[in-house]
This record gives sequence, C-alpha cells and structure tokens, in this order.
Amino acid sequence: MELSGDVRVVDDVPAAFAALVVERAPRSIALSGAWLARKCYQALRSAPLDWPGIDVFFGDERFVPPSSEDSNEGQARRVLLDHVEPRAVHGMYAPGPIARAADAYDALIRASPPIDVIHLGLGPDGHTASLFPNTDALEEQRRYVVANGDDLHPHPRLTFTFPAIARARLVVVAVSSAEKREAVARIRAGEDLPGARIRASEVIWLVDPDAWG
Repeated sequence: MELSGDVRVVDDVPAAFAALVVERAPRSIALSGAWLARKCYQALRSAPLDWPGIDVFFGDERFVPPSSEDSNEGQARRVLLDHVEPRAVHGMYAPGPIARAADAYDALIRASPPIDVIHLGLGPDGHTASLFPNTDALEEQRRYVVANGDDLHPHPRLTFTFPAIARARLVVVAVSSAEKREAVARIRAGEDLPGARIRASEVIWLVDPDAWG
C-alpha cells in the first residue's frame, strides 16, 4: 500500500483545492467534513464555478440532521452551499433508521453518473470518509453506501465505500497539519491503512509540508 496517484506538496491546501476544482469544472462533486474541509469550502465559495450546473453529494455523514453542529452537510451549507445555489444538494441524512438512509443513498449513487470530483480527507488514524480501521465497511465490495462507525468516533455514520470512491472521475485527498504526519508516513511506508486503499480513475493528494514531514 502507498499514496496512490499524484502527490502534490503545497503550502496552502485550501487554495490548491479550490484552484483544482475550478480547473476541472465539475458537474458533480461529493463533499466531506471537519476543519480542513471547512477551509477548503471557504476558499471554494469565491471561486468562479457554474454552481447552478453542479449536483452536490456527500462522501460521508454523521447520522445527525443538518441543523446539528456535527453535520457535514450543515457545515457545507453554512460555509458554501447556502451562498452559491448549486443545482441540487443531495444530503445523506434522512429521519428514520440509518439502514434505510444507507439504502436510499446507495440507490441514488447507483442511479447517478459517476461523480466528477470526490473530496476526501485523512484522519490521524488513517481513516478516509467514515471508513475507519478494522471496520467491516473496509471490505465491502458490492454496495456504494453503508452505515459504519466505531467506538473512537462520535455518532453512527453513513459513508461511501471504496467501490463508490473508485467510480469517481477524480478523487482529491486534502491533508494538512502535523497531526496527520504520522498517518501519511505510515501509508508511505506501506501500511494498509484505509487511506492507502483510495483508488479512482485519477487521484490527487494535496498535502502541506507539515503533513508531509
């Protein structure tokens, strides 16, 4: 295992992310969450994109409503989506059992064309999306969306599987800060962390010097 794809060490990951998205002019994009994603979407907010022509999806989500401070969709709406008017926002959360929400989003992704850009991050433990180490979701080969979680991360999750990620035209993995350096180093050394399994038609890692080491 290793960092698959093109690795770009950049000083400003959010600016590089926004520039790359503008360059590719996607008609569909899947967003993520956490503090770096927030910075990336703040940078994207002023970027020259044809938002009315873009469908927005999510690669993972805590199973909480968008009004929650813990919601990836809620964060994305506050910092970006409520300001740019995309063609559609396809949230993962739906009231009711999480298994039913997973089935519905799986059906949505199957019925949609391959997503042009999927944005992922990397956790200090090497997870990406909500594909955590030592969870059953890592081995899923059939479904595109499953429920997942572990004892180390709050809330049950919905997440793209590796087959869903592999279907994308471009996956952009954004990684910043010294707290991610160990995870990056472990993948570079060949460890089978979840982030090492990212594959797609094209994968670009945007990593800052603090994370690269």
